[in-house]
Amino acid sequence: MLVFWKEKLVFLAVPKTGTTAIEQVLSPHASMVISDPPELKHAPVYRYNRFFRPMFEKACKTDDIETMAVMREPISWLGSWYRYRQRDFLKGKAASTRDVTFDEFVDAYCKGERPAFANVGSQARFLEARPNGVKVTHLFRYDDQPRFIAFLEMRLKMQISLPQANVSPKGDLTLSSKTASKLRRKCADEFTLYDSIP
Repeated sequence: MLVFWKEKLVFLAVPKTGTTAIEQVLSPHASMVISDPPELKHAPVYRYNRFFRPMFEKACKTDDIETMAVMREPISWLGSWYRYRQRDFLKGKAASTRDVTFDEFVDAYCKGERPAFANVGSQARFLEARPNGVKVTHLFRYDDQPRFIAFLEMRLKMQISLPQANVSPKGDLTLSSKTASKLRRKCADEFTLYDSIP
């Protein structure tokens, strides 16, 4: 999470959406950089609403902070998680995807109780608006980088060039039509939210 106090903007870091590169470039310009622990670095809307928003409103006497986030196409997002979890440091651990195909990984993700290797959260849950009306003010598609970079350049009044960082290794992302249909049915909220982004 990055807080740009003068610009009244908070960047919510959805995992696997290029947040490491964004953090590398923009951290020197942010008023607050929350990079650890992961639960706070990747604080979803509900955690921002519960802890950070009240701090800004009560301690800093402001209620005009806007939020922004990036969402990745759901199958691409799962593909990034799958490839990330094939890295050597997870070898032999329950979260490793080394011994499963991408199709098996997505099928496991569709289950009510996900095994450790497929327990990667949900973008829709991360970005879900709260009952009190708190939601992401500016939501961008991961594959439309020119749009969100243009927004950041306008808002932060600076030129931005993002490097590639924390890139997952290559991997076979073959998905059967049966599993793809199952994912769209079981996780419809992910696709509905993504499709709603202009």
